[in-house]
Amino acid sequence: MAALIPPHGGRLVDRWLRGPAREEALERAGRMRRVRLDAREAADLEMIGDGALSPLTGFMGEADYRSVLAEMRLAGGLLWALPVTLAVSRDEAEAIREGDEIALEDPAGRLLALMQVSERFLYDREEEALRCYGTADDRHPGVQRLRRQGGVYLGGDVWLVERPPARFPEYQLSPAETRAAIARRGWRTVVGFQTRNPVHRAHEYIQKCALEICDGLLLHPLVGETKADDLPAEVRMRAYEAILSGYFPRERTLLAVFPAAMRYAGPREAVWHAICRKNYGCTHFIVGRDHAGVGNFYGPHDAQRIFERLDPAELGITPLFFEHTFYCRACGAMASPKTCPHGPDERVSLSGTRVREMLYRGEAPPPEFTRPEVARVLMEGVRVRARGPSVET
Repeated sequence: MAALIPPHGGRLVDRWLRGPAREEALERAGRMRRVRLDAREAADLEMIGDGALSPLTGFMGEADYRSVLAEMRLAGGLLWALPVTLAVSRDEAEAIREGDEIALEDPAGRLLALMQVSERFLYDREEEALRCYGTADDRHPGVQRLRRQGGVYLGGDVWLVERPPARFPEYQLSPAETRAAIARRGWRTVVGFQTRNPVHRAHEYIQKCALEICDGLLLHPLVGETKADDLPAEVRMRAYEAILSGYFPRERTLLAVFPAAMRYAGPREAVWHAICRKNYGCTHFIVGRDHAGVGNFYGPHDAQRIFERLDPAELGITPLFFEHTFYCRACGAMASPKTCPHGPDERVSLSGTRVREMLYRGEAPPPEFTRPEVARVLMEGVRVRARGPSVET
């Protein structure tokens, strides 16, 4: 059996309590102060527990936090792109002391984990916004969230006791389970694809290009919190099922969900996504045009250029860079500026906003943009969403 790529830092973290240790922790939790997490913090907590954020064993302390902001490294020197933090209000922080054990609950009030608080520290919202997002503009969704959260960070190790309710249980694979699935398939090279949108023809094209050089594809859609105007995860998952069942070899693909929430941090988030997929067992990772971008806050290739500053051996996963792709009527095929000599009038390329407008009008996107099976799923999903509240968190 082929050896799998090592996790980031060399060891896959597992912070789940089991058996008597879990029962004893549950009993203690009833006497603890409780801290409620928001959706992003709860998603980060689950990923710490499963090892998707290896080598982290809890929410960052001040040394790691400041090192990540300034150097994109943990305090010990390991490459790391974004802070993973737990924010509380100053009043909450006043009631908690270093050394306290607290219970962490999800946004609905369900107990998730215990945390040993090792640090409480203040931080500068403006500095974090500029370092992580490259902007302090309140129109950026990451900056908006940063402005809303509490002004004190709690750092410390966590131990998980309850998993949040699974939205897609058949596709919820931990890093260890994903690695086991890769090993069973005998894949030596695995390319990961991050998406928060339905797979359209351009995505299909670059995934198949990557499959020409890799043994398997991990289609790994993000199903945590996204912007309100993004399509609901339930609709996107049906679209992924449709594209995989009709247009990809079953034995060379694996569909599983990535529980993270979007940060919309552009270049830094592209690196963070790559490191996470390394922990899931991927050897390669697709970085497309404007990866993890939002609005006009990042240049179209910024998320690719950041990898030029990184030591490939230290990163440990191979990024694959793709240009903007489209269907060319003159070529009669999918193409990119690297392969197509024709002008924009021959190219079928639609923005996400344009596609959403078409769907809300009951118009199917053209087959050059998306497969008919996917278009039907999207149109039905939009009709259902129009009849009631969004199911996206």
